[in-house]
Amino acid sequence: MTHNLTTVLLAAALSFATATATATASAEDHAKDSRLYELRTYHAEAGKLDALLARFRDHTVKLFEKHGMTNIGYWVPVDNKDNLLIYLLAYPDRTTRDASWEKFLADDAWKKAAAASEKNGRLVSKADQLFLTATDFSPGFSTASTSGESLFEMRTYTTPPGKLPALHSRFRDVTRALFAKHGITNLGYFQPVAGQPAANETLLYFVAHKDAAASQKSWEAFRADPAWVAAKSASEAASGGSLTVPDGVVSILLKPTDFSPVK
Repeated sequence: MTHNLTTVLLAAALSFATATATATASAEDHAKDSRLYELRTYHAEAGKLDALLARFRDHTVKLFEKHGMTNIGYWVPVDNKDNLLIYLLAYPDRTTRDASWEKFLADDAWKKAAAASEKNGRLVSKADQLFLTATDFSPGFSTASTSGESLFEMRTYTTPPGKLPALHSRFRDVTRALFAKHGITNLGYFQPVAGQPAANETLLYFVAHKDAAASQKSWEAFRADPAWVAAKSASEAASGGSLTVPDGVVSILLKPTDFSPVK
């Protein structure tokens, strides 16, 4: 009896230690990525997307680095009827971000490049921006994590009021692991910074696939997985309904540019 009790106590202690270590590692991982992210979408003027890409390739990306901005990724949609360039930058914080942009815009090299590229008219008709912070379950981007991948996917989920924490929990506990199981590469998971539209009801994330065929196969296998079906049903039952609003999932398939750090 004493031997059995000792075994049980040791097992309990080991389980507690493992859980504590896992929680500590998770907290440390989150602390490592406390950066401010900025997702920028440029709407190129008709016929000017190639010129815009050339300016980024030859000048802008290097000048961003010069002024302390971290280039994460640059993409164009697979179906790019709107002539978009979508890119993601990172900064230590908002103050640093604003100072970096001020220096970039005042840089004579940027002014010269902008003037030369726009001698026949402006290249961008509109620029959208969204400030983001990484969730505590975001693995983050790295060139190694996307080795061999060529198709990216940016997905935006909108939840009913108050249900974003439940959606985060489902991704943290179940969804990401099932993505990986079915060949979907997890990259960045983000929530908009407070004060922006629908910040408390939005999850935006990036995943990657080998190609379009692999993407379709992975999503079909994921959605048919009994573990996903059970997790989805359980989370919706606990939350009193769907964790996304009707038409609340938007997906954009993306191709990395030749100058994107992640490809």
